[in-house]
Amino acid sequence: MKTLYTAEALASGEGRDGNAQTNDGKLNVTLASPVELGGSGDGTNPEQLFAAGYAACFHSALRLVGRQQKADLTDSAVAAKVHLGALDGGAGYGIAAELEIALPAVDRETAEALVAKAHEVCPYSNATRGNITVDITIMEVAA
Repeated sequence: MKTLYTAEALASGEGRDGNAQTNDGKLNVTLASPVELGGSGDGTNPEQLFAAGYAACFHSALRLVGRQQKADLTDSAVAAKVHLGALDGGAGYGIAAELEIALPAVDRETAEALVAKAHEVCPYSNATRGNITVDITIMEVAA
């Protein structure tokens, strides 16, 4: 891989209950375990950050392939859900992801082709492929 950009971040404190910040200071967040995991929920958590990153990255990939195909991506959007759970056999924890895609200006066939191509282009999709389950659902298309 030819590196085009490198992001740098530092996590400190108690991991999930601490702080994370980028070296340029543009992101500085308080981390807190969610209530569902016994935490206070008073900050963000790694799964929320991953979901936001994956949604933004996939939407960018979708917009790129849409421009290449000259598709109308008016009002397109990507929502991501990242699930944290115990792995079978008690060997630790894992994550799974769901992407929900809205492409209200194109027909279903076009939407499916664009999403498939975006899934090939998106760095997050490439990083997770074969490592975690990623379910993709096209939620909205033109009638």
